[in-house]
Amino acid sequence: MGTGLSRRTVLTMGAALLMTAACGTGSGGNGKIKVWHGYTDAEAAALGKLTDRWNTAHPEQQVELVFNGGNDNVLQKTLASFASGNPPEVAYQYGSSITGLTGRAQTQDLTELVKGDAEFRWDDLFAAGREAATVNGKIYGIPALVDNLSLVYNKKLFDDAGIARPTESWTWDDFRSAARKLTGDGRYGWAYVNDGTEDTVWRFLALLWQAGGDLLSADGKKAAFASDAGRQAMQLLRDMAVTDKSVYLDAGDQQYVNLFNSGRIGMLWTGPWDLSAINDDVSYGVQILPGKVSHATIAGPDTFVVFGDDGRENALPFLKWLLSAEIHLEFAMETGHLPIRQSEVDLPKYAEYEEKYPAAKVFVENLEKNVTKSRPNIPQYPKISQVLGTAVQSVLLGQAEPQAALAQAAAEVDQALAGS
Repeated sequence: MGTGLSRRTVLTMGAALLMTAACGTGSGGNGKIKVWHGYTDAEAAALGKLTDRWNTAHPEQQVELVFNGGNDNVLQKTLASFASGNPPEVAYQYGSSITGLTGRAQTQDLTELVKGDAEFRWDDLFAAGREAATVNGKIYGIPALVDNLSLVYNKKLFDDAGIARPTESWTWDDFRSAARKLTGDGRYGWAYVNDGTEDTVWRFLALLWQAGGDLLSADGKKAAFASDAGRQAMQLLRDMAVTDKSVYLDAGDQQYVNLFNSGRIGMLWTGPWDLSAINDDVSYGVQILPGKVSHATIAGPDTFVVFGDDGRENALPFLKWLLSAEIHLEFAMETGHLPIRQSEVDLPKYAEYEEKYPAAKVFVENLEKNVTKSRPNIPQYPKISQVLGTAVQSVLLGQAEPQAALAQAAAEVDQALAGS
């Protein structure tokens, strides 16, 4: 998902019209390699600067950046470009979209090209990014972004309430207790996006994994979340939202950031994409998520997907360069994105990155230690997410009991998997 989900903007009518025009420009035309992306502001400027450098040094492999109107619905736009016969050579895609592109004649299997290239250093990429780009053992994308969830908290609210600040050994009980103590006078201890979308689901998956559970059985044919671990995760949500009333239930409009800025929410489970929206006058800290059996978190990697023979021959060298350790660290310095490679952390200039973005340290440590599982790259995942999102939503609203909601969701997921 990437990437963190709340950073993803909703398409305006103007952006939709722009995308319609972009779909018509595809590959061909001026002979340049087309790279569709949804970056704006600092991200767009950084990518543009690096692309200009590439084009100056590679007159025979010119790259043209095409703004896709915003990454929401980009899968549908890419499929539409296939139908029109005018796809780009590269498109930025959310990690959850890749199974919608595999099996298409245009989508390139990059397995041998990246694994067989010692200079590409596939195994140097963080595991979360590699898994997001791999379907049934084959590599169909190049990791473009990797992020994860951590605990972001308001230091002043903790200090004023006399609560010890979160530590890396925090348990669920510590977390629930702090949220309860922070709640009152129009303030909530925690915020949870409860619109029933994947934004609702992936926080629950972190809880499920922290309790030692799994989403699906080992063979991927059955739901596994209606387990004791799943019940514990869902019960914690119910206890906090319904019993303690310590959770602000966000409707999906990301008001939780504004409320965090105004001191009305004490803690968030969010990613690096939200840090730039926190006001300068808010003193906040970042810590790994509280734990049960583990302190597992969840990553939302996005990928660059390559299309057509021209993409294989001419776009892949650009991506190899763009996503190399030294060049990507330059991009990260400009944007605050996390490193995508272990070797970036080992570069001498990484110290400058940490100095500029001190809050990123915990997110990077998460990639190394606490991102241990990933969402399955299977065609049925959107249905699984929809079913599970409805179940979590019903529990948070007090409309269903944890075990009953899980059992019903598991039955629906089993049916969807059996129908595959």
